[in-house]
Amino acid sequence: MTYDITTKTAPAMPKIGKGMEILKLLLPQLSKDMQETIAPLLFDSLASHMSETEFMYPDLTWKEICGMITGIVTRSAGGKGQLQRLVEAIMRVARQHDEMQLQKLVEWQKTVKSKGANKEKPVRPDVSFWFPPADVTNAAFIQNAMACEQDNGHTQYYNLPEVEMADRMCGGHRQVTQTIRNVYDKQRAGALRATAEGVTGNPVLRVNMNISCTPGEARSFFKRDLFNGTLGRIAFSYKASGNRDGRIPRQGKYDEAFLAKLDEYIVRLQACKGRFIVKPLNNLADKLAADMAALADLTDDDTLWDLSKRSIVNAWKKGCVLYILNGQTWTRSMGEFVEWLVYYDLWSKNQIFGDLLKNGDTSVAEAQKSGPKNMLSDLPDTFNEAQLEALRMSLDKPKDGTKRQLRVWTARGFITHSAQTGLYTKTKEYLGVAN
Repeated sequence: MTYDITTKTAPAMPKIGKGMEILKLLLPQLSKDMQETIAPLLFDSLASHMSETEFMYPDLTWKEICGMITGIVTRSAGGKGQLQRLVEAIMRVARQHDEMQLQKLVEWQKTVKSKGANKEKPVRPDVSFWFPPADVTNAAFIQNAMACEQDNGHTQYYNLPEVEMADRMCGGHRQVTQTIRNVYDKQRAGALRATAEGVTGNPVLRVNMNISCTPGEARSFFKRDLFNGTLGRIAFSYKASGNRDGRIPRQGKYDEAFLAKLDEYIVRLQACKGRFIVKPLNNLADKLAADMAALADLTDDDTLWDLSKRSIVNAWKKGCVLYILNGQTWTRSMGEFVEWLVYYDLWSKNQIFGDLLKNGDTSVAEAQKSGPKNMLSDLPDTFNEAQLEALRMSLDKPKDGTKRQLRVWTARGFITHSAQTGLYTKTKEYLGVAN
């Protein structure tokens, strides 16, 4: 395991090396204090330029690179707004497309209004918006999903500056969970809807989305959806409060040279069609699954294990985007970045929801104290069963799980047992990883 997610310190983003030229281009447009936090959110908008493209996941299923939802969580005035500028640059082609589509709609509406009551009205033009407004209504969201499905299965991209906007888009807070599930799993909208013009369709939801909110808003909004799969389907990027250094952060200039270079990458994504198998990325996903199982055993935390499964899928999809942007070539640096994305997502969830995941309900500060804990690291290098039992009880874990945990740790090679002394000793392999 490369990172420790049980501390208050965020896993440090690895060096942006070979094959990561897209991030070398984009990240300098952000202030230095926000580069690590916003980096995971850039792929949702980038991937919305891909259509008619699938990648094989290690479970042998084919996945489109949609259903990507990433939330940025930091304090008010913490720098979340920098994402908007970068997204607008990434989505410039979509903006131009949407402006032409809107003009078609405006002209149609003018024609409809100019016709008398007894005159035949013109048929509404087929229009689809790739980058709809954040305050979209549920009816417009579904209607546009239908249009995008007809438009070669194009992905809608949304950037929600407030998490509450999801209620309006989904048709109410009770529908948010189902919509997120359908978006993540690329399912249909879920129900036919009756309108004045008849019954609408039930389109496949191809959507990517970024959501911005404060820690308190995130906890309040998702409080009732912690254990139904909603939390796992969203990747989170959390930034804790920093020092008051009294300096105004510097951002990029977004000049013509930058935009021209960015457009080269967008064209590469738009041109990507067909099916791909990225073996090094799939091997990494398998390795991460094994690492997450080991981490869950060290912490004896089933919730962490459940969350990690979708964290791997979320990071894997972003790895697929990197693969295409790098000319369909994989590098070690790309793998290190994808691995970091998994740990950073889990660390972020820990910091925001840790206590709630243990059925508590306190402050963010308490959440940061209540996440998964590596119990083996809190024991001496040589210890006995009673010490682990006492530690488990102090963490509100059942006493009768002690023997099983010792068996798991032994089987994984974390510890060895001396039948003569009855003591357990941490192995050199474990100590090497832990250090």
